[in-house]
Formats: sequence, structure tokens, C-alpha cells
Amino acid sequence: MSDWVSTFPGYRNVLTTAKKVFGRIIQTGPTPKHVGMIMDGNRRYAKSKKMEVKEGHNLGFESMANILELLYETGVKSVTVYAFSIENFSRLNYEVKALMDLATLKLEQISQNGDLCEQYGIKVRVLGDTSLLPQSVQDIIKKTTTITERNTRAVLNICFPYTSREEMTHLIKCVVADSVNQGNTFLVDENSINQHLYTGDNPPVDLLLRTSGTYRLSDFLLWQCVSPDCSVVFIDKLWPEFRPWDMCAILLNWSFNKYWYGHGNGNGGSFRNPAQASSPGELVSKTTGASGYKRYTYDEEEDDEETDGTSDLGGDEIDTVTSEEGLVSPK
Repeated sequence: MSDWVSTFPGYRNVLTTAKKVFGRIIQTGPTPKHVGMIMDGNRRYAKSKKMEVKEGHNLGFESMANILELLYETGVKSVTVYAFSIENFSRLNYEVKALMDLATLKLEQISQNGDLCEQYGIKVRVLGDTSLLPQSVQDIIKKTTTITERNTRAVLNICFPYTSREEMTHLIKCVVADSVNQGNTFLVDENSINQHLYTGDNPPVDLLLRTSGTYRLSDFLLWQCVSPDCSVVFIDKLWPEFRPWDMCAILLNWSFNKYWYGHGNGNGGSFRNPAQASSPGELVSKTTGASGYKRYTYDEEEDDEETDGTSDLGGDEIDTVTSEEGLVSPK
């Protein structure tokens, strides 16, 4: 559906009502409890529309807000978005500054208004090495997380700045410290590692999606999504073009597979080659591959591929909506 439809009077009200209705319907069956999103494609979208990169990130944030509202309406408990990769600091100074400004603005809006957080009881958490951020951004992060810390209905994890390698480095330090403090009574196993992940107190990741037609995970939730119970979906659309009805199709597909096969990937399915797929996130059954993830080669501009993992606050290492592409991922 073309963007001009959104200019019609009452469009927002109709869209909000539709989300609520869909949420009630989808909750009659299985729904994912934890969704991860790599919001990629903000910079490429801006270039294709001949607009400034920061405008692409702004549009990415709007897309993220719409998708988050839908996810929380359907009963999703935790959403983790790739807002900004640590590697994105290597970008041009003006773009990094634009992302920091966008993050500050949106977090400030949450702390001052917080309509979405209040409506759905959302606790906002910022994951990653925040010591790398400017002090002003650290201050607003602390303010926002403090204001929402009592909310218990749902969680929004904003990975900013983040890489999975940094997360694993952090958890190894924590595990070693616990081992030293507790001595021989401390057991280093998979459970102890899971507990020290940034997402350790969230449900396991059921569904991870990435937009922009890039088939890799860009150092995002590598430990969490390796489980065969995690469905990984790649979408050809750029993040600002990703609409709530696209998300609806993915949720319906996941729910159908979970209901009939007991697995979000379908009957041992793996993802269809994009040349064969007829809809976003469509799966192929009766194929090998327990994880539902398959590597593909992808020829794209190297700089765009680099960091689309930045997301809603602006990113494009992930062109994620959080990084630069939105604040809101290879394996």
C-alpha cells in the first residue's frame, strides 16, 4: 500500500484500532514472547529518496514506534532492538552526532511523556557499553530507565551501543568474578552464562527479524538466536518501508507454524531463498536445517552493509532504526 494512504484523515485512528483488533485475534493462538529486530536500511532509504541521512533515521524511528505498538498489542513481553553498534562510532562525525542527538531527543520524549510506555507498562532498558556514550546521553538514559523501572508488563531493550562480542566479553568477566568470589561452589555452565547475558532476565528469543535484504546478523544476539527455537526472518524491505501489516504477516506465519508443528520455523523448515519467497518471512518445510537460518551471499554497497545494525536511533551497520536508522543482525 502506498504511503499516500497515510495522509487520509483518520488514518492513525484506523491503524490503531486495526492493531488492537489484530492483537486480540493473534492472542487466540501462540505468540512470541521475545522479538529481536535489526532495523536496517535507514541510510539506503534516505539515499534512494534523495534526503538527508538523519531524515532516514527519523523515519526509521517512526517505523519502530508503529511496530512496537503492534507487538505489545499482540502480547509480546520483550522486544530487543539494535539501535547502535559499537562499530558505528567509526562513521563520519556528523552522522554519529546526528544519531546521538536523535537518541537523546527520543529518550527525552519518553521520559517527559512516555505515552507508549505508560499505556503498555513498558520498562525501558539500555543494553551495551554505555560508558562509550557522551555524558549527556548517559544522563538521559539513566533518567529514562529510572522513570520506567517500575513498569512490569513488557520490556523494551535498546542495544545502544552494542555488539554481541562486547556482551560476551562482559559476561565472561562476570562469570570469572562470580567464580572467584564463590570458589569451588560456583559451576560454570550454560545456565550461568545465560544468567549473565544482558537479556538474561528476559524470555528466550523466539523471533529475530532483519530488514533491507541483508542475510547476516551483524554481531547481534549471537548467543540468544543460536537456539533452534529461534526463528530468523530476513525481509527485503528497507526499515522505513516496513509496515505493521508486514509484521502481521510474519506473526501469523510464526503462530501457524508454532501451533501446527510446535516450532516457529515450521516442520523442520529453513528460510526460503528470497528469489523463491512470495511473502515476508515465508518458510520452506521438509528441508534440513534445525535453526531455520541459512547463509546467503549478498552484493551490496560495503558501507551500507557495515552497520545496518544501528537501528531506530539511527543505525545502518545495521541500518537499524535505533542507531541511525532507528534505535531500534552474520551469525
